[in-house]
Amino acid sequence: MHVLSYQNIFRRNMRTQLTKLCTSALTVAAMLTVGYTAQAQSADQKTNLQIYGSALQYRGEVENQLWESEKLEWGGGLNLNRYISPSFDGGLHLTYGSAEANRAGAKFDAQLGTGMLALRVKLNNGKILKEDAFIGPYLQIAGGALWGKTDATRQDGSMGDNENFFTGAAKGGAGLRFRFSDAVSAFVETNYLISGADKIDGYETGNNDNFLQHNIGLGFNLGKAKDTDMDGVPDRRDKCPDTPTGVTVDKNGCPVDTDGDGVADYQDECPTEAGVANLGGCPDKDGDGIADKNDQCPDQAGTAATQGCPDGDGDGVADAADKCPDTPAGVQVGADGCPVDSDGDGVPDNEDLCPNSAGPADKGGCPELDARTLELMKEKVRFEFDQARVQDGYKQLLDSIVVALQKYPDHVLLIKGHADHIGSAEYNQILSERRAQAVKDYLLERGIQNGNRLVVKGYGETQPLVKVNERQSKSRTATARSKNRRVGFELNTPDMKLNME
Repeated sequence: MHVLSYQNIFRRNMRTQLTKLCTSALTVAAMLTVGYTAQAQSADQKTNLQIYGSALQYRGEVENQLWESEKLEWGGGLNLNRYISPSFDGGLHLTYGSAEANRAGAKFDAQLGTGMLALRVKLNNGKILKEDAFIGPYLQIAGGALWGKTDATRQDGSMGDNENFFTGAAKGGAGLRFRFSDAVSAFVETNYLISGADKIDGYETGNNDNFLQHNIGLGFNLGKAKDTDMDGVPDRRDKCPDTPTGVTVDKNGCPVDTDGDGVADYQDECPTEAGVANLGGCPDKDGDGIADKNDQCPDQAGTAATQGCPDGDGDGVADAADKCPDTPAGVQVGADGCPVDSDGDGVPDNEDLCPNSAGPADKGGCPELDARTLELMKEKVRFEFDQARVQDGYKQLLDSIVVALQKYPDHVLLIKGHADHIGSAEYNQILSERRAQAVKDYLLERGIQNGNRLVVKGYGETQPLVKVNERQSKSRTATARSKNRRVGFELNTPDMKLNME
């Protein structure tokens, strides 16, 4: 009786401690899963460790305790499970517990332990329920060994076999797994345990001793699933496996897109407003290709040059600030939208033949040549017989022409070369062109930047300045012929309306 009383006290203490342990374990599990998103499936972490408390209900010759809650006897156990496929797990199940019964003088008090290999059939295999569903129903069967030690007294007062013994055992049952997170779950299950002997209750005749075993506990997935981009979503279910480090992702492993515009938040310049990809995820209400945040006129289509505001004539000045809203296309305008007038003569550059020199409108915006320049244009550069070299005596004249060209920067100078009648017409034509080119080359050397302002033309012997009597000797006509070996000038406006005849 002393032993039984001690065992009763021990059993009551164990029951109290196991109850506290289960309550604490479930509390810890809940704390562990706060803020944790379920992502991986069991295939990613294939090993699972379950720790649990258990309750036994005996059925045998002494008593039938099935479904009598006040007859529960407490114990505990550990399961080590291994993922085989979406439908099956294998496992090693170890339990320890106690059982007792007392009826009509027959009584026993026993300790039991089992070690079994189990096969679990899961219903959350992707066909019935998803593998990562919160609730996971399963069926299981197991077989192995049972160890027992009992203190038993039969109804007639005789003692049963009180020595340790081993026997075979099997169980089958069903359970529910509650998935809190990738790592933690809870479960409840009930199994019917069949022993291979009839020694536990002291009676070795009749039916073998059987039990209902109820388990409740926690499961922990061991190991770490492969996660190449380290975003917290295992590769096997990561739909965006190349997400940059540090980017917040959703349950599928893809970057979060708060506004649902197809541009991930980490690339979205307007992450809370739906927009378009080519504008960095920002909205563009007027569809002008300029994000609203940069658009000075977000409700009116405009251009980039006018910060999104309308520009009817396309001159780069918004209509609201354009004082000349009908400027022709391609015309350079000022800040007010009107054509630029560089020389301030009232003739806009696009109409001004001399945009860098002030002049009256009736002259195309070009200044009239002053008297000194007009006289200068009447001067001639003379050449030696059969020569195209500019003589030193004429360089001062050409320097003065350089000054005139600088004074009238928009005008064009026609350089006209001539020859006397000595020689063939073909030769004299070439000679006249060489003389005009020699003058042009000198002017360029003296600083004329734009060679296009200098137009050369050779007239050969066709335009003599002095008529020569060809029947006279060369010596008598030398002076007249020297006047015809010349280069003359004409300075005109840049519309190229030069007298080329």
